[in-house]
Amino acid sequence: MAIEIANLGFQLNPLPTFSPVFVPRTVLKSSNRCRFDRRNLLLLRPPASSLVDEQPQVSFTEPENRLIDSLVGLQGRGRSASPQQLSDVESAVQALEGLGGVPDPTSSSLIEGRWQLMFTTRPGTASPIQRTFVGVDNFSVFQEVYLRTDDPRVSNIVRFSEAIGELKVEAAASIKDGKRILFRFDRAAFSFKFLPFKVPYPVPFRLLGDEAKGWLDTTYLSQSGNLRISRGNKGTTFVLQKNTEPRQRFLSVISKGTGVMEAINEFISLNQNKATGEPQLLEGEWQMIWSSQQETDSWLENAANGLMGTQIVKGEQLKFVVDILLGFRFSMIGTFQPHEVTMNDAAIVAGQVGLPMEMESKFNLELLYTDDKIRITRGFRNITFVHLRVG
Repeated sequence: MAIEIANLGFQLNPLPTFSPVFVPRTVLKSSNRCRFDRRNLLLLRPPASSLVDEQPQVSFTEPENRLIDSLVGLQGRGRSASPQQLSDVESAVQALEGLGGVPDPTSSSLIEGRWQLMFTTRPGTASPIQRTFVGVDNFSVFQEVYLRTDDPRVSNIVRFSEAIGELKVEAAASIKDGKRILFRFDRAAFSFKFLPFKVPYPVPFRLLGDEAKGWLDTTYLSQSGNLRISRGNKGTTFVLQKNTEPRQRFLSVISKGTGVMEAINEFISLNQNKATGEPQLLEGEWQMIWSSQQETDSWLENAANGLMGTQIVKGEQLKFVVDILLGFRFSMIGTFQPHEVTMNDAAIVAGQVGLPMEMESKFNLELLYTDDKIRITRGFRNITFVHLRVG
């Protein structure tokens, strides 16, 4: 059990999805048009904790960007990924491995330092501790590699939060060849912020023999030293970064749940100069990962106000579906025009049978930011939504 977490084989429940905001049996009208107003973005003031300043600006090659783009929005570092998402990541990984990157990466100083785990395969086959830690997005997982010291080491770290502390599992390391690092785990401890001492991790590494040993191959190391792909002796693939890009940091803030509105304001402000033309609702299936409005005690009100369900965009049609119970679903269909959203076809659906519901709504929806993975909107009563494209 301990060896799996040490090997970095090393999220939360699936987040509710977004439906456009509406109120049942009420027609909402407004003279404001659905628009992308850059003047509003100029008023957004970046918070003290900056998505830019906390890390150096990073750049990637086109093949590296393909991998980074496939990782954006993956939950649980791949644990909740769809087969198509996993295929996209694996294809991008293999393309980079084919290019080779830095030759003999274990001999390069670029491999040294702290790396953040962004993706891993086979999380479901590892130990219970590994599954618990790696699959939780509001935990940060790192690997430290220091080979050019008197005591070469590889350490795997799970940071629970800045306020709580972390678990660090350490291994003595040696270089076998240009790609492979050999290691043997020998110590581990919890460091809690509220305790003045470390709490030993209860695993007798000395008694584990060969079970405490392993190896890690680096199959790609970027010329910038910012992206690494490794494969371990358990057959697991890891994608790690030293510095993350703004979209990744933005989604990390959302997963932790604090300072989200400030991060939204800054993220929009950072991207305002990149916007060209009038943004559009992109087709596909979109999942809500954050809303500025909390859920109420009414299930129907939650569904009606976009706090649960799946939003599907196809052409000028909007459709959103909320799974209720035992195959029953709430469904509503409407249209999106440049000036307003109209929702007027609601039903409770079971298989091919539907029970119509009397609902109609017209409302404005302001697109604050959109790309092929992330969308930020502001709707009725100034509710702000962040969505991820999942299909």
